[in-house]
Amino acid sequence: MRIFAARLANHFRRGRNGYPRSRDFSSLTKKEDLTLEEEAERKIGWMLKLFFAGTATYVGYQFFPYMGDTLIQQSVSLLHVKDPLFKRIGASRLSRFAIDDERRMKVVELGGAQELLHMLGAAKDDKTRKEALKALAALSKSGKSYEAANFLGSKGALSIVKSTPDSAEDSDISTYKSNILKKLDDKDLSL
Repeated sequence: MRIFAARLANHFRRGRNGYPRSRDFSSLTKKEDLTLEEEAERKIGWMLKLFFAGTATYVGYQFFPYMGDTLIQQSVSLLHVKDPLFKRIGASRLSRFAIDDERRMKVVELGGAQELLHMLGAAKDDKTRKEALKALAALSKSGKSYEAANFLGSKGALSIVKSTPDSAEDSDISTYKSNILKKLDDKDLSL
């Protein structure tokens, strides 16, 4: 039976001319087959590139609105949260945004300075105090216009900053504190 099965299989493998048939069912040569594969890879590569570009465009479009004033508003709104970590994140963002008078005033207009003072007064740990003082120090730096520093002086920042306890572990707290006090004293902005 095995011999009969082998002969039958051999018979069906042979073509009309008596030679064994090719197992691939393509009438193309190997060279033509490679060019087709390369073309398919190129088309799929372009599809992947277009998909990636489309995805990047969509993601960028979703995040660009958060780059301007909206990001400052979100940072100020983080100061309203009860969790000290979110307050520190908001204060850290505000300290990075306060690089010129226009942005400092935007933070003040959105209520960020007042919230930083509340945050500093209610802070229970050194990390939160440090970030609040860092943001207030960035707001108290003023170029030609003293509007942000005037606002801090009018809201009693001097008394709140003076009442902030120094930290034995973090010397940055006393550095920021002394910088703010110096700026407010130099401008004679105390109440």
